[in-house]
Amino acid sequence: MTKNAGCWICALVFVLVQLGLARPGAAEVYDRIVAEVNNDIITMSELDNLAKSAQAQSGMKPTGKLDKKEQREMLEALIDRKLAKEEAKRRGIKVTPKEINETLSQFEQRNNIPNDEALAKILASQGTSLKEFKQQIADKLVQDRLLSVAVGTKIMISDAEVRRTYDEHFKKSGAGAQVHVLSLRIPFPPGATQAQKEEAQQKAETILNNIKQGMTFAEAAGKFSLTPSDVGFVTQADLDPRLAEFLSKLKPKEVAPVATPEGFQLIQVLGHRSGEARSFEQAAPEIRRILMQQHMEKEFGGWVKTLREKAHIKVML
Repeated sequence: MTKNAGCWICALVFVLVQLGLARPGAAEVYDRIVAEVNNDIITMSELDNLAKSAQAQSGMKPTGKLDKKEQREMLEALIDRKLAKEEAKRRGIKVTPKEINETLSQFEQRNNIPNDEALAKILASQGTSLKEFKQQIADKLVQDRLLSVAVGTKIMISDAEVRRTYDEHFKKSGAGAQVHVLSLRIPFPPGATQAQKEEAQQKAETILNNIKQGMTFAEAAGKFSLTPSDVGFVTQADLDPRLAEFLSKLKPKEVAPVATPEGFQLIQVLGHRSGEARSFEQAAPEIRRILMQQHMEKEFGGWVKTLREKAHIKVML
């Protein structure tokens, strides 16, 4: 098992709160419509279950409880997702079960996960299921195609940008290099104030000090109401280049904090597996793909706004 299994069940899932499907289930008190989006609706149960999924993926206990501001932010994300899925359907963008299964198989192979049963156990620790993960893969494939059609033609990746990325992040990492990590995530609440961010940082520092004094990840997680992730061996080529470089420098058993736009993570490296260094020619196609994805995601937010301008949206939260 590997990190793409845990942290990329946290990042597919480095990429999936933005995508994340609301998990089916009953609402806490009763179900009601909280928004109309063209001919579709969003229910309170969808909102609650998306909150639970996001909390589980960010390392929090999945309660589904949000304050009014957080509920509205989640609802806006759901509205954007509904509009994007509707547009993908209008354009005839779809994926087949074969494509989903092939993507799932590639995911398992990259991360040394022997079969679907083993993956299901990892997913359960993240608060989701294999069926839901397949749906997330399907949504990701559809959204990637929609991104490419809607904004991809406007983006050009220069050879100089590819070379610079290789020199800064890929040159020293091996094609098959892997790292085994444990992680604890301390997320910011949605719309966090500076004071809330500082509080999260202080919490991360307190947990880090406890671990350095002998507390295990599991003990720290229990004490501070967090969900630990043993993500196994991660293929470094599947990670953000900056994170891969950072992890490659950590020694076995070393714990280090990582700041992200979403909060803080405490990472403990349990071991490394070596791989051969890749030439620029070998790495360039992957680098170009990563850069294209990053640029398209930046453009996508603005493009979704144009869908909102033409849509019927009624919020009843």
